Amino acid sequence: DTDRALVLLEEYCKKLRKPEEQQLKKAIRKVMGIFKSSLFQALLGSFKKKATRHGTTSHTSLPVALACDVLGCPRD
Repeated sequence: DTDRALVLLEEYCKKLRKPEEQQLKKAIRKVMGIFKSSLFQALLGSFKKKATRHGTTSHTSLPVALACDVLGCPRD
């Protein structure tokens, strides 16, 4: 699901071409870097294990939910 979030963010970044959008593009690229980091992946794995143990898993993953919140895309 992190890969899906990265794809959504990358597609959105490609649309940001105006000079006033470059700061947003830079911020999104930072988020993408965080999603790709081993620390984030480890924390996400720990979060998923904890959520599964407590029966609080949801259909949408954390990275995809965050990307959809940022981009305003529909969640399936």
